[in-house]
Amino acid sequence: MLKGKTVLVTGGTGSFGKKFIKRILQDDVKKVIVFSRDELKQYEMAQEFTDARMRFFIGDVRDKDRLYRAFDGVDIVIHAAAMKHVGACEYNPFEAVKTNINGAQNIIEAAIDRGVEKVIALSTDKAASPVNLYGATKLVSDKLFVAANSYVGEKPTRFSVVRYGNVVGSRGSVVPFFKKVKETGRVPITDERMTRFWITLEHGVQFVIDNLERMRGGEVFVPKIPSMNVMDLAKAIAPECEIEIVGIRPGEKLHEAMIMVDDARHTKEFDTYYVIQPEFPWWSEAYVESGKSLPEGFKYTSDANTEWLTIEELRSLVEGI
Repeated sequence: MLKGKTVLVTGGTGSFGKKFIKRILQDDVKKVIVFSRDELKQYEMAQEFTDARMRFFIGDVRDKDRLYRAFDGVDIVIHAAAMKHVGACEYNPFEAVKTNINGAQNIIEAAIDRGVEKVIALSTDKAASPVNLYGATKLVSDKLFVAANSYVGEKPTRFSVVRYGNVVGSRGSVVPFFKKVKETGRVPITDERMTRFWITLEHGVQFVIDNLERMRGGEVFVPKIPSMNVMDLAKAIAPECEIEIVGIRPGEKLHEAMIMVDDARHTKEFDTYYVIQPEFPWWSEAYVESGKSLPEGFKYTSDANTEWLTIEELRSLVEGI
């Protein structure tokens, strides 16, 4: 479906954006536009991505006028730009609101008015039953993208959301942090009971591409991915180090969730993913009728997962990061 299409990625210089763009350049896309606000990162990326189909567009999702200009002639938008660090969002709350919520609405309005065909917004497990500001802003963003399908009118634009857990080795995440601090001989752990969902960049990228094909507009797609215990991760990366329990940080959960009980009532299960369906009066279940309804009281949380990564599997995953 990407053949001959112009694809724009907001936050395109980030970990996901670079991996996604590298992947779709293997397809017969017409043009790929990186939309982000950091000129240095764009300059560095341009040295690496020299394909003639690449374009680099300086801009901020907070700036609706700039988005209108950038979306001219664009067929597909992948919205990966966000303030995502829990601590930074807690300390700068309205900055997170302006980027993650106001920016989402700007994407929606620009996409509808410019006739973009499909928009997929990246979400996070922290948006399910959020306890921190980052998760709360992403929940609002998810709701905005789902609801946008109700007021596109006769326009062709459709919006869907992809929600998944921690990405192995993404910038600013726990893997590079553990690798750095292990040189001190001590690894700080917030709580030895803590669990997280875990996904590789490659899996996340392919999941987004797959859902560009599946989406009809309004779905939240959730992959089935393994969980890991933070103590196992520490043992995989720094087995020789002393563990220091430092306590849970502000806005942090012991366990993450991707589907809560109330969402489960209108969720369909497939072999490798779930589809949280929108509660629209016009929504047709026709294309997800082969999915399985979930049992009463179901929830998809990192501590109650059926699939877990072992220390050896974690060690294999983080090698080379």
